[in-house]
Amino acid sequence: MALGTTTTTTRVAVLGGILLFFALVLNVSGNLVFSVNHKFKGRDKQVSLSALKEHDARRHGRLLAADAAVDLQLGGNGHPSEAGLYFAKIGIGSPPKDFHVQVDTGSDLLWVNCAECENCPTKSNLGFKLSVYDTKSSSTSNKVTCDQEFCTSTLDGRLPSCKPNMLCNYNIAYGDGSATSGYYVKDNIQLDKVTGNHQTTSTNGTVVFGCGAKQSGNLGKSPAAVDGILGFGQANASIISQLASSGKVKRQFSHCLDNVKGGGIYAIGEVVEPKVKNTTPLVPNMPHYTVSMKTIEVGGDAIELTTDIFGLFGDRKSAVIDSGTTLAYLTPEVFEPFMKKIFARQSGLKLHTVEEQFTCFEYSGKVDDGFPIVKFGFKSSASLTVYPHDYLFRLRDNVWCSGWQSNSMKSKDGKSMTLLGDLVLSNKLVLYDLENQAIGWTDYNCTSSIKLKDDKSGQAYSVGAHNLSSASSRIMGTLLTFLLLLIAMLQILH
Repeated sequence: MALGTTTTTTRVAVLGGILLFFALVLNVSGNLVFSVNHKFKGRDKQVSLSALKEHDARRHGRLLAADAAVDLQLGGNGHPSEAGLYFAKIGIGSPPKDFHVQVDTGSDLLWVNCAECENCPTKSNLGFKLSVYDTKSSSTSNKVTCDQEFCTSTLDGRLPSCKPNMLCNYNIAYGDGSATSGYYVKDNIQLDKVTGNHQTTSTNGTVVFGCGAKQSGNLGKSPAAVDGILGFGQANASIISQLASSGKVKRQFSHCLDNVKGGGIYAIGEVVEPKVKNTTPLVPNMPHYTVSMKTIEVGGDAIELTTDIFGLFGDRKSAVIDSGTTLAYLTPEVFEPFMKKIFARQSGLKLHTVEEQFTCFEYSGKVDDGFPIVKFGFKSSASLTVYPHDYLFRLRDNVWCSGWQSNSMKSKDGKSMTLLGDLVLSNKLVLYDLENQAIGWTDYNCTSSIKLKDDKSGQAYSVGAHNLSSASSRIMGTLLTFLLLLIAMLQILH
């Protein structure tokens, strides 16, 4: 009986230790963030490939001090065999509530799902709990009406049907038939202001964003659902433009997307290290980040580009830079000769098509040794290099697939489009200098750090990489190890 009493007491003590351990872990980490799983965990990966293209189709307190540098916590992975997107965590409202939103340079509006939303997703396999914005739960929330300046400027004039207290509505339709609609709201957005080397302080800025009241198509049922989209486009309605127009930040931002480990760097402010010398001017008066393309080389061999082959902007050979697109899309005229050169050195490969659109094959060697480097040349002698390990992704074991796609999407005037997404942008520091209307990039280790200039102090501060999944993985790994040890102890005590 004495032995039984001792064993029971010991078990109670062990269980108490468990509770204390969990309490300490949760307290240290704040909101426990779980690892970012494969976008289609538990599903056939062939299904995931189609969904990646569907995703690409539908794409298509204290105030911030003046010129502050801002650090966005990043998660996700743009690699086609991983998450297929990158997301940032931001706080909205008073008190602030966390939202995980996809970062997207190909769109302008920040929108999040709202409490009254119809057909909004209720769960995601990206490792976080979905949130909804409730105007009644934020003391600083104000709905934007149709007669307010933001609405009239966004809609290019006052609505003829505008009446007192009528809300200013938004409606965005995507290429795959998905759509989001709702109304505009003004509220505080909580961001991390850079205050020192790898140091930030939470600060607020006031912005107008979309309150999603209805989602349709894939926006309401995607397994990799997020709380909304954070558009970093050039329009006046974008977050970067709103904050810059009020003197809070400069119209400069950068990202370094890591498709190896996930996450990376996403920051607002002037980058002083590394120096980005490889820049090209943006095509003026365009809705997207558009650059003039001069050449395409595959393994040193040039692809012939006929006049107006890109077609989108008169006689300019142009391409759209879009971090919200997962893959890379070439015009049909370029795609066929391009792919022939990609596989020219591997004539013995047995190519097969997955989902009627992805070119796949078996290969056991190192892809960087067996396939050519691709180089895009742009105006002002800028060039962008894409390595085989960037444009080829492993489907399973020794089966690889190409991320290059023939673009069937057309511009409004029916011309073919070239879209360069995460496939070519990952593992590079990409700088968007809207003040000087230029974009640049350099190969970079996206797990390291960059330096941003703080205009107020004149100092340059280091901003490191984030991976919302890796931190949680370490926590979960520690928990798993502890639980395994606990099970062993209880078996011994039994």
